[in-house]
Amino acid sequence: MDVWSDADVAAALDLDTAIASQRLAFESLGRGEAQLAEKVAIRTGDDTTLCYLSRLSPRHGAVSKLVAVHPGNADRDLPAISATVLVLDTATGRPVATMQATALTEIRTAAGSAVAADALAVPDADELAILGSGVQARAHARAIARVRELREIRIYSRDAARREDAAAELAGELGIAVRAVASAGEAVREASLIAACTLSAEPVVPTAAVAAGATVISVGSFEHHRCEVDAELLRRAGAVVVDEVGTAATHAGPIVRALERGDIERAKLRALGAVLLGEAPGRVSAEEVVFYNSVGLGVQDAAAAHAVLGSL
Repeated sequence: MDVWSDADVAAALDLDTAIASQRLAFESLGRGEAQLAEKVAIRTGDDTTLCYLSRLSPRHGAVSKLVAVHPGNADRDLPAISATVLVLDTATGRPVATMQATALTEIRTAAGSAVAADALAVPDADELAILGSGVQARAHARAIARVRELREIRIYSRDAARREDAAAELAGELGIAVRAVASAGEAVREASLIAACTLSAEPVVPTAAVAAGATVISVGSFEHHRCEVDAELLRRAGAVVVDEVGTAATHAGPIVRALERGDIERAKLRALGAVLLGEAPGRVSAEEVVFYNSVGLGVQDAAAAHAVLGSL
């Protein structure tokens, strides 16, 4: 059985390969080829342990992932999210690889958002607002820059030093203007793309500052108690797109709350796979606000893991 470290995974999974793998994951899900078990979550205080199990298609071995989310790790100089992946052989079901999956999770999450941004954002979107300054915030800047020619990125997080560090790092990497700003409103105002990459249980996106035509992506609202956007944003959105309807309806904080309030009907939720396959509309006008909520799916891990192994 092969054993892959985070460094091995990161070396094998460049952004373009990762984005292609995530497009395949959502399209396979949309075609009904992928198998996706219900996500399992256990909470202990502020910490959460998650378990994913999926199969990308009948010709791919099953993949499982165990994830630990510990927000307090930031104070320990450790990643807030750590994970391990197990890949099984297609025919025998025997383990063929284990992977440290902190890097895999980081890359596949941002790559999935890039697929959504490419499908949902206006074609000339060139300003990106990022809320958060951690691993996912930085990964999202890199990934979205692969699908849109960005003119400027604005970053806001509560920690001034971290947002300045993130801006400097990304400016050096991407060769475009990246600014750390003093408020979420300043980051979001006039941005055609907005990515919320926090672990917040309270809204961080200032809806009043969201411009007409913006695409808002939330990756931190992956549990029912986490909610990076407020009720008004969902009421305002012309389209609400999710990675998978059943999972979002039970795990995505903003979606769960909107369904409970009656602000949106489950039938109105659009799966990203259906949008990619042309079976459901994504954006229908340049002026509407589009909201995409990602909780993260096992099929994304399966596609990323098979991309690492060269078995897509």
